[in-house]
Amino acid sequence: MEGLKRNQKNNMAKKIIGVDLGGTNLRVALIENNKIIKYIKEETPNEKQKLLDLMTGLIKGFMSKDVKGIGIASPGPLSNGIIKNPPNLPLKNFNLKQYLQKKFKKRVELINDGQAVAFAESKLGCRKKNFFVLTLGTGIGGGIVINGEIYNGMGYAGELGHLVLNNEYYEKLWQKEGEYCKKYFGKKLPVKELLEINNKESKKIIKEMVEIIGKGIGSLINVFDPEIVILSGGIRETGNKFLNQIKKTTKKYVLVPNFPKIKWNGLEHPGVLGASLLIK
Repeated sequence: MEGLKRNQKNNMAKKIIGVDLGGTNLRVALIENNKIIKYIKEETPNEKQKLLDLMTGLIKGFMSKDVKGIGIASPGPLSNGIIKNPPNLPLKNFNLKQYLQKKFKKRVELINDGQAVAFAESKLGCRKKNFFVLTLGTGIGGGIVINGEIYNGMGYAGELGHLVLNNEYYEKLWQKEGEYCKKYFGKKLPVKELLEINNKESKKIIKEMVEIIGKGIGSLINVFDPEIVILSGGIRETGNKFLNQIKKTTKKYVLVPNFPKIKWNGLEHPGVLGASLLIK
């Protein structure tokens, strides 16, 4: 009878809180049976304590007795629940896993944000066994799936934004778009807005961005020979016109015989979904 009661109690605990901690936005969701039932997005504060207060407040709003645990997707590098030195977050060498476990007395697991998207795609989205994900947002994240498993290397694999192109990190080249926007338009603009402006300056910036993205994807295709390439992040809202430009440019740099399908991620909020899959 005690065993039956214990099983019934375990079966009740089906909800998971997923957190996608980005340099621009903080997303928190309540997830049940791999479905998002509640979701909230806020701008990510650039001060440590404000960020922690906002995150814990949003988590608390979704917390209940039947929540199994909290899955966190965060920019890396990560190690044993510690956020090391991400360039776009005010958390350096901070043990977020320990911090949240003390706060909520629930299981907490962390995963690289790009890997979270790859994990979600492998289990709930494209379901391919060999592919990589590029998340193009404030920075560039990545996730690699080989033979159906997330590839971690010795613990820090998947930081595809650290690929070196033109003597600079891929991520830094991507972020130069913001500098060009400030030069020509006085402020940083989303890619979608740049496409809508459609003047000489915006076209120049878009052309440079597409070249950078395509060169990086082409290089990674040459290394991994994937079944498919998944692009995620803020630029997803630009739609197929921008994606077709990326495909065309990428082809120039692919040397392997196979040219894989390149597509936007097919899941809504894949970061929080992938993070939630850590809690079994």
